[in-house]
Amino acid sequence: MSLSESKVKSKLILSKNLNFNDKKLKLIELFVQELLNYNKKYNLISKTSEKDIWNRHVLDSAQLIKYIDHKSFNSLADLGTGGGFPGIILSIFYSDILTFHVKLYEKSNVKVNFIKTVIDKLSIKNVRIYDNDYQSHILDTDYVVCRAFKKLPEILRISRETLKKPHKLIVMLGKSAQDELNKASKGMIYKYKLVPSITESDSKILLVDATK
Repeated sequence: MSLSESKVKSKLILSKNLNFNDKKLKLIELFVQELLNYNKKYNLISKTSEKDIWNRHVLDSAQLIKYIDHKSFNSLADLGTGGGFPGIILSIFYSDILTFHVKLYEKSNVKVNFIKTVIDKLSIKNVRIYDNDYQSHILDTDYVVCRAFKKLPEILRISRETLKKPHKLIVMLGKSAQDELNKASKGMIYKYKLVPSITESDSKILLVDATK
């Protein structure tokens, strides 16, 4: 599938299924354009995934809004946001809800500088990028999302030992999701649910309710 075909198909799902309006879709287009230009010099995403960026990165990130209750909670943190997935996509969706704050954490200076440029160019008011490692900051948030961040046992450890309670943890897992979950089950002390990804039939999304 070409980049244009992937874009058309993904934008239709973003609009019809995930309620992204025209203004927000335009912001995503500007973000994608900026990222692809930046990616010519810096490795924000793999070169092989550029043609499928709308499905593999944008739509993959956007689907998380289905599991976020912005009416009852007011903050979200993306640990290891990288090139802005899913954090920037989520901040765009919630950009008209100034009471809902999106916090991005990234230790790569190159990626932090890119994110700062994007936030400025897109004039997104409800998002902030924190540089250095997440361990350098107090993690006080309602939702925590992780996409290609760390191994599941380490994410669960961070949830137990570092994050303030209560919080909800959303972890994007690949084809080996069930195996990862089985291996990590000894450290799982929370209620959780595993749901399918809309972009990859074998991939899953782990939803954890960390209450204490």
